[in-house]
Amino acid sequence: MAELDENKLNEFVGKMLGDLGGAFSVPTVRLGFRLGLFEALDQGGPATAGRLAERAGGLAERYVREWALAQAANGYVDYDPVTEAFSLSPEQAMVFAAKESPVYLAGAFDLAAAMIEGEAKVENAFRTGGGVRWGDSAGCLFCATGAFFRPGYVNNIVQNWLPALDGVEDKLKAGAKVADIGCGVGFSTLLMAQAFPNSRFVGFDFHEPSVEEARRHAQSHGLSERVSFEAASVKEIKDSGFDLVTAFDCLHDMGDPRGCARHMRRILNDDGTWMIVEPIAGDRAAENLNPVGRLYYNASTMICVPTSLDQEVGEALGAQAGEARLSEVIREGGFTRVRRATEGPFNMVLEARA
Repeated sequence: MAELDENKLNEFVGKMLGDLGGAFSVPTVRLGFRLGLFEALDQGGPATAGRLAERAGGLAERYVREWALAQAANGYVDYDPVTEAFSLSPEQAMVFAAKESPVYLAGAFDLAAAMIEGEAKVENAFRTGGGVRWGDSAGCLFCATGAFFRPGYVNNIVQNWLPALDGVEDKLKAGAKVADIGCGVGFSTLLMAQAFPNSRFVGFDFHEPSVEEARRHAQSHGLSERVSFEAASVKEIKDSGFDLVTAFDCLHDMGDPRGCARHMRRILNDDGTWMIVEPIAGDRAAENLNPVGRLYYNASTMICVPTSLDQEVGEALGAQAGEARLSEVIREGGFTRVRRATEGPFNMVLEARA
């Protein structure tokens, strides 16, 4: 056994204290979102625990004080020891209070809780080599996933990702037929439909509860005449003649992504475009050992790989498959042109054409 380096040990323990502090914060942060504490602190300005408890609807002051001190220790809120007032800086508010912010992270904390809830089922899959059906590992995994991705979609699909595709924005403005596969609860589909009123959209997902939720969203937004949602796996889609097919953060979750690619080629028009949004990743594992890769590898272990292994083929690309491997899968489906149209800190957007 190698000789112990006390300095390295102390550094590592310090890192672990930081990591465990983050893990311990998950339930208290979720309480802050659900009880409206972050929002009350943001809207009303600095407040003592007693005042914050009142603003949040008459909560128990003693609980609110302990919660607020926990968030101050987290660095998630600021604390003035003289006035004993808590406050949110503009930067903290972007993460915890501004729901339309690209870095609003309520969904991330819910996703962490969902992964812990599904731990036993994934552990069993480790032992058997099987999978865990999407949505079965936790009570509302699909809700948490939708909430996690929503800020990025709200701030990027219409503003950055679609305009990066060759000629697609003009088609959408004129009136196009669009399929959104793996649409989940419909956030991505409805965002596109709101932006392009002359186009028609169909969202497909194999998870019936997600489809039902998506239909409710379409109804509440008054978009049911131009937007429909169907429960179907990718290779079961019978409709065709699409000008654009989109796949937001779902290709790597599929059991048979190569079969999906072949079917996308069949349902697209000859001059159509397939837009594939996937987690940002390098082509070698060593390139992904960074803060973003850390999130994705952990989520992939608990969600993406088990989901894929539950389906036919079970290729289990994982959330850090990388552009080269994804492009190879897409080309096998009959697409001759694949390029990275754009990227951001968390996603890359691939454009595929026949």
